[in-house]
Amino acid sequence: MIIQRVVLNSRPGKNGVPVPENFRMEEVTIPDKIQEGQVCVRTLYLSVDPYMRCRMNEDTDAEYLRAWKLSEVADGGGVGIVEDSKHTHLVKGDFVTSFNWPWQTKAILDGSLLQKLNPQLVDGHLSYFLGAAGITGLTALLGMREKGHVIPGANQTMVVSGAAGSCGSLAGQIGHLEGCSRVVGIAGTDEKCSILVSEMGFDAAINYKKGSVAEQLQELCPAGVDVYFDNVGGDISDAVISQMNQNSHIILCGQISQYNKDMSYPPPLAPAVEEIQKARNITSCFPIHDDRRQHRKTDGAHF
Repeated sequence: MIIQRVVLNSRPGKNGVPVPENFRMEEVTIPDKIQEGQVCVRTLYLSVDPYMRCRMNEDTDAEYLRAWKLSEVADGGGVGIVEDSKHTHLVKGDFVTSFNWPWQTKAILDGSLLQKLNPQLVDGHLSYFLGAAGITGLTALLGMREKGHVIPGANQTMVVSGAAGSCGSLAGQIGHLEGCSRVVGIAGTDEKCSILVSEMGFDAAINYKKGSVAEQLQELCPAGVDVYFDNVGGDISDAVISQMNQNSHIILCGQISQYNKDMSYPPPLAPAVEEIQKARNITSCFPIHDDRRQHRKTDGAHF
């Protein structure tokens, strides 16, 4: 059986920017027959996520993430349909998912490593299992409920960077549901900002590519910031932290702006911003426990 797949063609380097040429599409042959315990699946959806940038390096610096190997197929979260099965609990027509789904049109996989899905849980929208009903949704939910310290009725203001992404868009909506009185998103286009307000329920949104983020935050968050769901780090986070209130909280979900740089995680704050965090007792926590991150504290952060 001839299938198409995407392999890692070259590495951008720890300080390089990924380009299309880092990947290669190729045709290969896989067996027509499967063995006991295996299933043949057809790929329906793949999730391409920011964390994958570190998998393009020779070393991910994370025990739980395997680096992609040159000339081998890339993998990540995926959803597909079973077309043939010799596994006792999976039959033809079942929908399945895996966090290590190969980037190829069809694959022969170990059925015991797949999770069977119920399409009725998402009204038939199977891609939701890679978003709101998947790991990104769980990350947003746990981050807000366990680390956001939202108090209903306390008139708290929440800011979300990378707000149009899978985690950020959900975190903002969850923030409102948990009790935040005002939620402001930060994104990179006017279209994204419009969607955040008109469809996602955000109270306001900032296009960071237009004007001063700090000045817009002062206008849109006159009472300061109590909860910050951070997906991007860098200058945007510096601007937000500078306007956070005493005893406020940062949910450190990601640092996308720093992923093309060779530095420790989380990246160190600028000295002036770090001093603000310490003086105002601003806590900084990851949404899900991570031993690698837990052991790389920055001064002033309370994990």
